Amino acid sequence: MDREEINMDTMPLRWGHFRVLIVASLGQLIGAALATLVGILLPMIQIHIHPELSSLEQGVICCASLIGITFGSFVIGNLSDRFGYLLFFRLCPIIVFLSSLTVYYYDNLTILVIGLFIMGFAIGGEYSLDGDYISEIMPRKWKLFMVGVAKSSCAIGNILMASLCYLLLTLHPTPELWNKLILIISSISLVMILLRIRFAQSPGWLIAHDRPDEAEKSVRYFLGKDVQIGEFVNHTKMVPKTKIAWKEQFSKDNIRKILFSGIPWACEGLGVYGIGVFLPILVMALDLDPSSSIPIERVVESIKITTFITLFIVIGFGVGLYYINKIYHIKMQTIGFVASGCGLIILLIAYILHLHIAFAIAGLMIFELFLNFGPHLVTYIIPSQIYPISDRGFGSGLATSCGKVGAILGVLFMPLLLKWGGVKLVLLVTAAFMFLGALVTLLIGTKVLPNPHAQSKNLAI
Repeated sequence: MDREEINMDTMPLRWGHFRVLIVASLGQLIGAALATLVGILLPMIQIHIHPELSSLEQGVICCASLIGITFGSFVIGNLSDRFGYLLFFRLCPIIVFLSSLTVYYYDNLTILVIGLFIMGFAIGGEYSLDGDYISEIMPRKWKLFMVGVAKSSCAIGNILMASLCYLLLTLHPTPELWNKLILIISSISLVMILLRIRFAQSPGWLIAHDRPDEAEKSVRYFLGKDVQIGEFVNHTKMVPKTKIAWKEQFSKDNIRKILFSGIPWACEGLGVYGIGVFLPILVMALDLDPSSSIPIERVVESIKITTFITLFIVIGFGVGLYYINKIYHIKMQTIGFVASGCGLIILLIAYILHLHIAFAIAGLMIFELFLNFGPHLVTYIIPSQIYPISDRGFGSGLATSCGKVGAILGVLFMPLLLKWGGVKLVLLVTAAFMFLGALVTLLIGTKVLPNPHAQSKNLAI
């Protein structure tokens, strides 16, 4: 006797849901791991082979992967709308794997920069795809939460990379180890490749291209033969039969969406990457652990403190996930921006007044806690709420690109700011962008994303 069919929108969670969540979330994990690794590699490279690197050259090296992410998220986001998500979902980790091995085998700074750009390009593609896969498969009441869980997996990437680097450098405290640390990225990407060999096309993409029968097969592949496709099958009638013109993507109606999803993400990106990538260097500049004068030992100790501070990324995401369906997202993002800016002000005061190290670390912890509670989590789910399926790849890709432009500027200018005005200027500029993100969120956000009391809980998903 046939089993009674159940609706994917109201069904309980199954292993298939968690499988999609885990496989798709690895893109966020490897992206954060690479960003953390770059900040660790730079001082090791300076000690080992290039002590003469200028501040601008340091910034260029560190933002190479972010430039790649910017282009990759936009280019692959658009291509995936045309050719399907699955092709690029498999191709991206293959590109990361090959690029990371090339960097390992060629102990060369030029190859490193090129390799980081290519790895970033592929990771940018990951960023434009993972949230869509998850939001399409999850039951209605779990959509936002699970997309948020995917984003929070970047915290695991931060901690995993920092912990492994600290362990390896404790066992072998030598700067010559720098290119071998790249093999951590190779290992993660290889796992991603293996997990995606057996996978299915995005059902949302199939629906958007008038292929409902294939979409139903895809849903049943992920969730089981007794599962009936959900309400988004009705979106077929709303999808234009021809590709949306480039000019229309930037029409007056879409400008607010672009500004709202892009500018706060750029401000958040500046904070996440500008501070995050240079956190080991910033820890050394703040002189939070002056116990050693040997360069490699100072690097190792800075990684130790970085690993501790990174734990608050996980806590921030955890608190954010708890409130993701309870607090208006505009309010949540605004609180996060303002509080993280205040955390940097506390750190600045502690540095100027030479307060106890506990005050400085508290400021950094507040910054990481609230940045990940609000902006780092909310900016990621906003595109899936405000863009329809037909051009969600474009919207997500463009928003991600804007976020990475902010990250690039933060990473590129961070060593220059350290040179021009020291830690004080770095903290002041970063705090200013946190407050700018809050302002834009308040001015534009309420016009683009109405209060949930006046709408359903899962807009446009």
